[in-house]
Amino acid sequence: MPHRSYRANATTIPMSRTEASYREQLLTLLDSSIPFLVGGAYALDLYAGISRDTKDFDIFVLPADMPRVLDVFADAGYRTLVAAPHWLAKVFSNHGVMDIIFNSGNGLCKVDSQWFEYARPCVLFDLELKLCPPEETLWQKAFIMERDRFDGADMAHLLLGCGSNLDWPRLLARFGDHWPVLLSHLILFRYIFPHERSAVPASLYAALLDRARSEPDIDPAEPPWCRGTLLSSLQYAVDIDQRGYRDARLPTIGRLTPHEIASWEAWLAEEDSR
Repeated sequence: MPHRSYRANATTIPMSRTEASYREQLLTLLDSSIPFLVGGAYALDLYAGISRDTKDFDIFVLPADMPRVLDVFADAGYRTLVAAPHWLAKVFSNHGVMDIIFNSGNGLCKVDSQWFEYARPCVLFDLELKLCPPEETLWQKAFIMERDRFDGADMAHLLLGCGSNLDWPRLLARFGDHWPVLLSHLILFRYIFPHERSAVPASLYAALLDRARSEPDIDPAEPPWCRGTLLSSLQYAVDIDQRGYRDARLPTIGRLTPHEIASWEAWLAEEDSR
């Protein structure tokens, strides 16, 4: 993966007020020495060449560092908010919102030391920073299949841009028992870009398809799970609330508590009402 820049020379490409605001926030965080990574739309631009306007700026931190990050910004005069205690906090300025991410909404993709070990260097707003690894970016985006947001196109473009440089064994290990989600995106990638299928090792397709064919039968006596809630927070509520399925965000499949699920869904409902 080549070292790439984004608006590296602010003297020749003037920054917008929003970008200047993000740069100021990044400097505040750099001064704190708390480790962080850049993700979201800027990582997608640098990895896949997909540019789009974004209403926020995503940074990723270790869960233990989230309170320290909010303290740093609060001391600098910014308004902060813990939107969802299990994965998301926010920092507000006059010109933009910075999302502080330390897990995923479904609780499966917690930020850990590997995110930092395999991070990629970049220059952003004339600052030397680090990007979330493409493997972790794919891992987290793969589960976003909401009615109003499906990251399948991002997945396809990341595979197109990074496939030949990915650590495929490590990516597969990240998915663990949730490997069918990865397989579904790989099949879609073959459909979307039929001339680029070599970006994904043929041996990986074969291994995952063999897994699918050899999956053991489900015990009919076991209470049924709905794993759809790991893909969409709200679209499978009917299956949990009315049809007797167990919510896969809970142990033993997932990692969330009922309180974390309720607080996140309450936040989503509040956002939808605005």
